[in-house]
Amino acid sequence: MTNTSLSGRIALVTGASRGIGRAVALGLAGAGAHVILAARSLSALEAVDDEIRSTGGAATLLQLDLKRGDRVDQLGPTIFQRWDRLDILVSNAGVLGPLSPIGHTTEEGFLSAIDVNLTANWRLIRTLDPLLKRSDAGRAIFVTSGAASGKYAYWGAYSASKAGLEALVKTWAAELVSTPVRANLINPGATRTQMRAKAFPGEDPATLPSPEDLVPLFLELASPECERNGEVINFRQWREPLA
Repeated sequence: MTNTSLSGRIALVTGASRGIGRAVALGLAGAGAHVILAARSLSALEAVDDEIRSTGGAATLLQLDLKRGDRVDQLGPTIFQRWDRLDILVSNAGVLGPLSPIGHTTEEGFLSAIDVNLTANWRLIRTLDPLLKRSDAGRAIFVTSGAASGKYAYWGAYSASKAGLEALVKTWAAELVSTPVRANLINPGATRTQMRAKAFPGEDPATLPSPEDLVPLFLELASPECERNGEVINFRQWREPLA
């Protein structure tokens, strides 16, 4: 794993109930952070909370549907009232959306991907920017995809949402240069998650990296010592820099 110490730091992880979000939440808690676990399923969050507490960590549960813009907008004021600041944001939650020709994609399917993968992240940035700036070293990490390149047929809604996310975060990072906040994106690549299994049902998941394999990269970018900003870090290139 890593020797990164995040003792006393406050972290928010969206999509924390399973997959990459769950693994990262456990990793942050293991490094000493108090983790705000956000997801739609309260029962699934409770299971993650049990895991964290069983190893001596601390967490707070937040049932949150990112399509509820009013709820997302309240995150900043709510966290401010309790902790006065936010040190780490891991915006991991996302949806696959429809995999179909663009001309056959429904309005509902397209907007669902945009709402969760792009618009909700804009709302998160807007409500949490002041809190991250109250930290001595605010760190924001977003999850993107190779699909943002637009090279894959039938991935239109997802690709557009992730391309927009990359542009959004890079723009915000440029605005953060003279502040203590740094914002980056991680492209996990093919990972053993439910979303990947839905997109590629015939693939053997045992051939893919697990969500836990990604945790050291997230912890590196969450560290106060990390000064990277406005980058898209590909997990495989980070793990095997000479490959």
